[in-house]
Amino acid sequence: MGNRLNGFGACSAEVRNACPVEMTLHVIGGKWKGIIISILSEKPVRFNELRRLIPGISQRMLTLQLRDLEGDGIIERQIEDSVPMKVEYSLSEQGKRLSPIIDYMKEWGTAYMEENK
Repeated sequence: MGNRLNGFGACSAEVRNACPVEMTLHVIGGKWKGIIISILSEKPVRFNELRRLIPGISQRMLTLQLRDLEGDGIIERQIEDSVPMKVEYSLSEQGKRLSPIIDYMKEWGTAYMEENK
């Protein structure tokens, strides 16, 4: 994992407890990463299947998001040596530890949407 918080400097005493939250948001933040993690928490998925499961995401954006998640150690990319080559994505052990957080976010989001209809 790269040092994503380089630009923020050291954590001050006042925000020291918030720094891990900030790191988590950097790793899973953005429009698509939570959705990708949620899908991969159910089963390993190939690239084109991910594209079908996430309407609105472009091929380029999916590629970038997968690279970020792989670089942060959240997902693993397995290449099957066949013709045509098959690439499958799954959660790493680190990513599996994120699943309960994403599940809770789904629960919270569902309840919030219901309360704010």
